[in-house]
Amino acid sequence: MKAYVVGVGMTRFEKPETREWQYWDMAKEAGTKALEDAGITYDRIEQVAVGYCFQPSTAGQRAVYGLGLTGVPVYNVNNNCATGSTALMMARQFVEGGIADCVLALGFEKMARGSLGGGGAGGGDGADFKMSPVARHYGIMAARHGFEMTPPTAQIFGNAAREHMETYGTTEAQLAAVGAKNHRHSVNNPYAQFQDACTVDEVLAAKTVHRPLTRLQCSPTSDGSAAAVVVSERFVERHGLAERAVEIVAQAMTTDTGESFASGSCVDVVGQPMTRAAARQVYERSGLGIADVDVIELHDCFSINELLTYEALGLCGPGESGKLVESGATTYGGRWVVNPSGGLISKGHPLGATGIAQIAELTWHLRGEAGARQVQGARVGLAHNIGLGGAAVVTLLRG
Repeated sequence: MKAYVVGVGMTRFEKPETREWQYWDMAKEAGTKALEDAGITYDRIEQVAVGYCFQPSTAGQRAVYGLGLTGVPVYNVNNNCATGSTALMMARQFVEGGIADCVLALGFEKMARGSLGGGGAGGGDGADFKMSPVARHYGIMAARHGFEMTPPTAQIFGNAAREHMETYGTTEAQLAAVGAKNHRHSVNNPYAQFQDACTVDEVLAAKTVHRPLTRLQCSPTSDGSAAAVVVSERFVERHGLAERAVEIVAQAMTTDTGESFASGSCVDVVGQPMTRAAARQVYERSGLGIADVDVIELHDCFSINELLTYEALGLCGPGESGKLVESGATTYGGRWVVNPSGGLISKGHPLGATGIAQIAELTWHLRGEAGARQVQGARVGLAHNIGLGGAAVVTLLRG
C-alpha cells in the first residue's frame, strides 16, 4: 500500500528563550497547520508518532492533547538528530502495513542556549562519555585526534573535515561555501532562525568553534516544531486529496555497521557509510537515482556533513564535494538545489523537528508552494536526516 503526505506544518525555528512558549504550544501550532493543510480534523487521525530528545517520557501525549483527546495511540520517539525522520518512518510503516489510513508524525524541541553536548553528561576531557550511547564514536575520534575543550559534536565533525582536507585537498573556502550558500537560501524562508545572507569571506572570518569550522558553518540550538499527515491511497481517494498528495516513493533507515568504526576515521564515524547504505536502498526500491532528483534537504549540521552527504548520495565521487559546491551545482541555476530552506545551519536545528521540517519544505516545492525560494519544475525531492549513535534516514518524495 502506498503512503502519501497530504498535510504539513511547522513553526518558525527560533533561538531558545526567544519566545515565551512551551513545547506543547509549538506542537499545537505545527500540528494544527498540518491538519488544516490536509483539510481534515484531528479526529481523523488513527495513530500518532511524536519525536523529541530533551523532554520527559510521554511528552508526546502532552503535546498532542492540545489537538484533541481522542484516545488514539501515541508513540514517543527518540533517535538523536534523526528523531523527526524516524517518527515519519513509523507513520509511513503504519500506513503501508495497513495498520492505519491516517497518521500524524509530529516533532518538536525546546532546547537550552549554548552548544549541544555529545550525548554524555558533560564535556571536559572526554571521561564523561564513558557511559554515553556515543562513547564508541568519541573513542574513535579521541584515539586519532585527542579530546579538546571545544563542543564535542563540533569536534567530531571538525575532525572529519580535517581528514577530508588532508585526504582530498578540500579547502576551508569550500567548506565555507556551504555555509554561505545555506545562509543565502534562508533569506527567503520565513520559518528560518537566521535570514541574513553572508559571503564566503564572512563565514571564514566568523568565530572558530573547532578548526576549521566557524560559527556560520555550525547549526544552532533551536526551538521549534514540525508536523506531517501521512495517509493511504484509499484515504486520498475518499477525501479528494489527490492534488495535495505527495507520494513517499521509498524510504530507508540504516544504523552503524563495522564500517563506521573499522577505519578509525571520523568521516566514517559521523555517518557517511550509513547514508551511503540508506541511499542505495532507496534508489533500488524506487527505481530512481540521484539524476532524477530536483531538490534536496540534507542534514548539514556542520558544513562538512553537507559535503560528506553529497558523496554518499552520489551527487559526486569521493573527494569531489568541495569542488561541487564551489561550482554552483547545488544552488539555484545548478544541477540540484540543496537546502533551499537554509538547511540546519541557517534554518535551525530543533532535533525532534528537523526531519519532519525537511519533509514540509520538500512538500511545498513539489506542490509549487515554496514562494520566493521555489525550485521551478521540481517533481522529485530527497530528504536526508542523520543522528550520531547512529541512524540515517533517506526519504524520496514525488509530487
